[in-house]
Formats: sequence, C-alpha cells, structure tokens
Amino acid sequence: MNYATIEESPMVAIDFESTGQRGELGALPIQVGMASLERLTILPKTFFRSYLQVTVPIDERVQRENHLQNNALREAPTFLSLWPTFEQHLRGRYLVAHGRGTEKRFLKAFPIHGFGPWIDTLILARKMVPGLPSYQLSDLMIYFGLTPQLAIWLPDFHWHEALSDALASLILLLHLIKKGNLAQQPISVLIS
Repeated sequence: MNYATIEESPMVAIDFESTGQRGELGALPIQVGMASLERLTILPKTFFRSYLQVTVPIDERVQRENHLQNNALREAPTFLSLWPTFEQHLRGRYLVAHGRGTEKRFLKAFPIHGFGPWIDTLILARKMVPGLPSYQLSDLMIYFGLTPQLAIWLPDFHWHEALSDALASLILLLHLIKKGNLAQQPISVLIS
C-alpha cells in the first residue's frame, strides 16, 4: 500500500468478541464485525457481522454482554470458513481497531495473510488526549459526544457486539482525524 495521505487511504475497522475464557484453548472468537472507510466516509454497504461457531460452552456473563445464546454459535460458520470474506474486506486496507491485540491474535489463524498495517484508536486517543481517566471505547465515545452517531449508522447498535464496536472505532478515528486536522497528513502518522 502506498497512499499519500490519510484522506486517500482506505481503512477497515475490525472487532472480535470472544468467549473470554482463559482455559486450555484460551479465548475463542465468537463474533466478528467489520466496517470500512473510503475517503474518510463510512460505507454502510461494507458492514459485516457474523457469529462464529464454537463447540465450548460460553460463560453466562459473555452471553449477556453479547446478547447471544449458545445455539446461535453452533449454527454459525466456522472462523476459517470465512477466509474469503476476511480477504475481501481486509486486503489492501489499513486495519483499525481499539486495542488491536485481540484482533491481531485472532487473525493469526490465517498464516501469511498480509493484513495491515494497523491503526489503533486506543494508542491514538492516548497520544492526542492525554490524561483522561479512561480510554475504553465507550468512555471515549461519551467523552467526545459521539454516541448519538452510533444509532444513526447502526439502529441496532449495542456495546460488546462486534459490528457495533468496529463502527464505534471508525467514528472515533474520524473524530480524532478531524480534531487533529490530520486528513492531509501522511497515513504514517496514524500507524501504530
């Protein structure tokens, strides 16, 4: 990828929700959501969400947070079967996540995928607005007054739902770009 400015650079936010369990297998992805930007414009036609099949029982807390039931996961596609979808959404784009560690770890299931580089809105927010009491995505959205936009773009928005959180990351990124007057800056200023 060789885009000159932030405005010219295609981006996609990705978010995974997981089992949250730390057992022998570690946390497993149970849902993925993706949403894209072109020329700093959100593209609703790119919104994607899917539950992911898992065979382990899901903790009740995770079920409540993610508004899901175990049978929704048993009937969902497997993570690896979604490779063509991931490739279609992620190839040739800068990847956006709020705290990218989980997303990077789960994407390692596709060896030599070549996705990235990454823009981490958590790191960016800490640099641009130091000293806040919390940098959780929901807290930042409230702090900047961005929560009303979420329901406009996604009427069924709720936290801890993969597409909702991916969209929130994009809205936060757009706000930080505008706040810092960064649209004409090289894309490298966002990469972490």
